[in-house]
Amino acid sequence: MLMVVLRVLATVNNRILPIGRLVASIGLAVMVVVILLQVFFRYVLNDAMAWPDEFARFLMLWMTCLMAPSAFRWGGFVAIDMFLRHLPQLLGRVAALVLLLMSATVLWVGIKHGYNHTLGFGGNFTSSSLRLPLDWIGFEMVRVKLRYMYASLLLGTGLMLLVNVELILRLIMQLWNADAVLPTTDQPTTYSVEAE
Repeated sequence: MLMVVLRVLATVNNRILPIGRLVASIGLAVMVVVILLQVFFRYVLNDAMAWPDEFARFLMLWMTCLMAPSAFRWGGFVAIDMFLRHLPQLLGRVAALVLLLMSATVLWVGIKHGYNHTLGFGGNFTSSSLRLPLDWIGFEMVRVKLRYMYASLLLGTGLMLLVNVELILRLIMQLWNADAVLPTTDQPTTYSVEAE
């Protein structure tokens, strides 16, 4: 049963995470263009615009939250794994499982905060400078709600929790049967403690 759940989660993550990386890459390119535009207006034309700084921050938050699940899955975060590598294989896997369970708790708290900021009171505020210029085409200009910025935290921690559960299931399967054939990923996953 656990292997079926693991295969489903691995398939979901294999399909969703590349889309997040693609969108994050596009966001990074747009962010660079927006920052260069602001530099041009500020230092060449001596007429800084109000919106590029906040829009670049908006893109940075979304880019980070869309790339973080892939980085977590691949072991791309800063980690001190020297301790796990010097433990016997079984003990190292148990310690890694404990760390993943602690991470799941932190991610759950992050999801609750993301939900409260996105759909709660904080999301009702509007951005000080971001506006949709619908008045250019005959409609009324719309000020952007901060909930669209905070939604990056909700989505990012939600995706990281999916990855976390996948990694937990992988470790449980390795503890149950060290020779278990686990579903493949697009990159090697972290917390796979192998014998040296």
